[in-house]
Amino acid sequence: MSPIIKLSDNAALKIREIMSNAEQGSLGVRVSVKSGGCAGMSYVMEYTKETNPNDELIEEKGVKVFVDSAAVMYLLGTEMDYKKEELSSSFVFNNPNETERCGCGESFKIG
Repeated sequence: MSPIIKLSDNAALKIREIMSNAEQGSLGVRVSVKSGGCAGMSYVMEYTKETNPNDELIEEKGVKVFVDSAAVMYLLGTEMDYKKEELSSSFVFNNPNETERCGCGESFKIG
């Protein structure tokens, strides 16, 4: 079975960088989705200090990404990337399940 989320080299590099500055005891980053935004759902990334037994663990390129079990069905096949532009830099989710994305890029809609 292929991983729920694939990490680009840039995303893995940035996660390693932010984990080196994370609070002691942080295990990795946790990705989930929440209702909200103009298109209906938003991606959420945060540090995690404890393992939730229901989370899916992606260990790739030297980093750990925990995926909230409630988010798995929305994230299947997604590539997580990190883009650095002139005025901003951010994690980008290239999600084949999205049917719509809001103009500001902060939220998305599935089917």
